[in-house]
Amino acid sequence: MSSKNPRRAAFDILLRIEKEKSFADILIDHELSKDMIKGADRGLLTELVYGVLRRQGTLDHIIGQFSKQRTDKLELYVLLLLRLGLYQCFFLDRVPVSAAVNETVKLAKELAPRASGFINAILRNADRNRDNISYPDRAENPVGYLAVRYSHPAWLTRQWCDQLGVDGAEELAAAMSEPPPFTIRVNTLRTSREALMARLTEEGINCGETRWSPDGIRLNQSGLISRLPSFRDGLFTVQDESSQLAPLFLAPEKGDRVLDACAAPGGKTTQIAQLMGDSGEIYACDVNHKKLRLIKETCDRLGIKSVRTFTMDATTPSPAIKEVTFQRILVDAPCSGLGVIRRNPEGKWSKSPEDLLPQARTQVTILENLCKYLDKEGTLLYATCSTSVQENEYVIDTFLREHPEFVAEDLRTLFPEFAPLFTERGFFRSWPHRDGMDGFFAARLKKIK
Repeated sequence: MSSKNPRRAAFDILLRIEKEKSFADILIDHELSKDMIKGADRGLLTELVYGVLRRQGTLDHIIGQFSKQRTDKLELYVLLLLRLGLYQCFFLDRVPVSAAVNETVKLAKELAPRASGFINAILRNADRNRDNISYPDRAENPVGYLAVRYSHPAWLTRQWCDQLGVDGAEELAAAMSEPPPFTIRVNTLRTSREALMARLTEEGINCGETRWSPDGIRLNQSGLISRLPSFRDGLFTVQDESSQLAPLFLAPEKGDRVLDACAAPGGKTTQIAQLMGDSGEIYACDVNHKKLRLIKETCDRLGIKSVRTFTMDATTPSPAIKEVTFQRILVDAPCSGLGVIRRNPEGKWSKSPEDLLPQARTQVTILENLCKYLDKEGTLLYATCSTSVQENEYVIDTFLREHPEFVAEDLRTLFPEFAPLFTERGFFRSWPHRDGMDGFFAARLKKIK
C-alpha cells in the first residue's frame, strides 16, 4: 500500500472543516485509521491540522501583512495553503523553512496552480521579514493584542480580560493556544492508579499522577491509546482531570439512584459507577440515541453493570423517568465549550458572543425540567466546560431566584482539600493556565424542601 502525503491529508481535513463544520478529531482519526500515513508523518498530520486551527488568527494576521488582497477575499484553497505553509515556517522548529516553503508550493501547483507563484512570494517574504511583523499595541489595545498574538476571537479575549485582568488573560490565552495534556482515569473497579502506572510503563508509556484527581494519570503522548492492551482490558478511560472532579463533587453513595442527564460519551457516568462500587442505579440519558452506544461500549469495556441508558431531551419531561426520583442528579449541560477550545480549536472560530444567551436559556430550561425529579435533601450538580459567566454563575442565579426550595452549597466547606479550585462563592472553576486542566465550572445545589 502506498503512503499518503501528510500535508495533502492535512489540507483535505482543513478544507472539510471549513466547508462542512466537521470535527478535527474525528477526521484525523478516520484518516489515520486507513494506515496510509506512516511513521513520523502521522504525528506531522495531527500537528498540522491542530496547529493551523489553534494559530489561525495569528496566521491570517501574518498573511494580511504581506498580501495586497484582504485575507477574507482570498480563495479558500489559497488561504488554507498559506496557513499550512506559514504554520510550518513560524511554529514548527523541526521543519526547515526551505522545506516548508518548497512542500507548500509543490502542493499549490497541484491544488491551486495559478496561485502557486503568489503563495511562494508570500511565504518567502514573510520569512525574510518576520522580525518586522507588527502587532496591536498591548497597552493601548490589549484585547486586539491577545487576539492576534495568541490567536483567539477578539470577543473572547475581551471576556477573559474582564474576568482575569490583562495579565491573567494573557496567561490564559497563551495556554489555550498550546496542546492540552492527555489524561486518563483509572478504572478502580479493576485496578489501582499505582498498578496501572506500572502496567503503562511496561507498555512503553511514560506517565505521572494528576495533581487533583486521585484516579487520574497524565500520559506523555496520545497516539492510538485504544491499541494498548491495558485499554482493551478495561483498566482506564480517557477523561480530562477537570471532568474527573465533577463526579467527586456530586459525591454519590453506594445504593443511590443517580441521573446523568446529558451523559454521552459516558466518562462521568462510568466514574459515578466506580464511586458507587457499581451498585445502585445509574440512569444515563442523552438526546442523541446514537451516542448512547458510546456509553454502552465504555460500560462493557470497563465491566460496569449498574448503568441503564435512555434517550431523553433534558429540556422536556421524559416518559423514561416519569415515575422515578433520584438522590443525585448530574447536569453536565450542553454549552459553548469555551473551556476546551485547545482540544477543539475549530470551535472557537465558529462561535460568537450572541450564542451564549440562547445557550444559557437552554441550560436554565434543563435545570427547570430536571429539578422536579430530585428527592428532598437530594443533590444536583450543574457543570459546564465553559469559561463564560453567562453560562455558569448567571444560570445558577437565574435558577435559584425561581426556586427557593434549592440552595447553592459551598464547595469550600464540603471539600476543603480542593479549596484552591473554588471561587469566593464556593463554586468550582478551573483555568488551564492556573490549574493545568480544561476550563470547567460546577455548582452543587441542594433541595431543602
